[in-house]
Amino acid sequence: MSDPYAKLAELGLKVPEVVPPVAAYVPAVRTGNHVYVSGQLPMAEGKLLATGKVGAEITPEHAKELAARCALNGLAALEWLVGLDKVVKIVKVTGFVASAPGFSGQPGVINGASEVFGEVFGEAGRHARSAVGVGELPLNAPVEVELIAEIAD
Repeated sequence: MSDPYAKLAELGLKVPEVVPPVAAYVPAVRTGNHVYVSGQLPMAEGKLLATGKVGAEITPEHAKELAARCALNGLAALEWLVGLDKVVKIVKVTGFVASAPGFSGQPGVINGASEVFGEVFGEAGRHARSAVGVGELPLNAPVEVELIAEIAD
């Protein structure tokens, strides 16, 4: 596997500071050789980047960019707990999209997160995935992404 730090630099991306939890949980938990990363909202510098429903106030294209930010925040949680250099495989990604009635493009939105993991980790970033449309997300966020990663000892 390639060096995720070098790949991030090549892509012009930076791992942000870990987003502090907005409720009673921690950003990530390790059990055995897996890290479970809590749902990440599209936050930057302590602020939600957008609010609203995808297919109404938020375009699918913008939502895809927000999902990419959620992925970067997920990487921040991994970095905080174990370090990106310990990631062996991104195993599973679950994406939630606050969807306006009739919006069914959730897979395209969550591709924003999946593409980040693929670009950073290459083949090890390919993962199983669910993309789910929901009525509401915390803080009226348009997207939320959680993940499970396998890590080296």
